[in-house]
Amino acid sequence: MYRAWRLGGSVFYVILFAMIAGFLALRLYSVLGKRTGHEQPLPKPAEERVAAASMPRTIDMKPEVRETANRAVDAKAENGLRAVIAADQNFDVAQFLEGAKSAYRMVLEAFWKGDEETLGWLVEDEVRSGFAEAIAMRGEAGHVLENRLIAIEKAAIVDASVDGKVARIAVRFDADIAAVTRDTEGNVVAGSLTDAVVTHDVWTFTRRLRSDDPNWKLVETDEA
Repeated sequence: MYRAWRLGGSVFYVILFAMIAGFLALRLYSVLGKRTGHEQPLPKPAEERVAAASMPRTIDMKPEVRETANRAVDAKAENGLRAVIAADQNFDVAQFLEGAKSAYRMVLEAFWKGDEETLGWLVEDEVRSGFAEAIAMRGEAGHVLENRLIAIEKAAIVDASVDGKVARIAVRFDADIAAVTRDTEGNVVAGSLTDAVVTHDVWTFTRRLRSDDPNWKLVETDEA
C-alpha cells in the first residue's frame, strides 16, 4: 500500500509539473511569441552598417522647399524660395503663408476703416502713401466703406528672390469680398453685402534677412 501511494504520488507530481510547464510555456508565448508593435528593429549585419556609415554626405545639396500639402508654391518661385531658405534657415513656407494671410486681412480692414496708424507698421512708406491718398479722396467724397473679407480661397507664393540682404516674396490671394460704399447719409452708393466679389491680387512682401525684426512688410500690390 505504501508503495502504491508512492507510485500514485509520483504520477501526481509528474502531472502537476507537466501542467506547470505547460502554463509557463503559454505565458512565454503570450509575452515573446506575439508582436506588440513596439519591438525594436533587429540590428543590421555588420557589412550593412559599414556600408550605411560610409555613404558620403552631399554638402552642396539644394535647400528643401518646405511647402504646404495643397501645393502653395508656384513652380517658378521654387528656386527663389531655395535662395531665401539658404539665407534664413528658420524660414518656413507654411508659417510665412499663414502670416501673409493675416497681413492681407489686417491691411484690407485697416484701409477700409481709414486706419492709417495700423497701416504704418504693416506696409512700407510708398504703399502707405497710396493708401493714404485713397483714404483722403474717399473722405472728400463723403464715402464710407462697409466691406467684409468673406474668405481667402487660396494663397500661393508665385515669386521669390533674394537681393543682397533683402528677401522678396510675392503671394497671390484669391478671395471673396463683400463690398459696399455708402454716402454720408448711409445710402448705398455701390456694391452689396449679399453678393461677394471674387478678387485676385498679388501682394509682394519684403524682409531684411538676419535682422532682429521678424516681420515682413507689404511693398507692392497688383491685380492678378
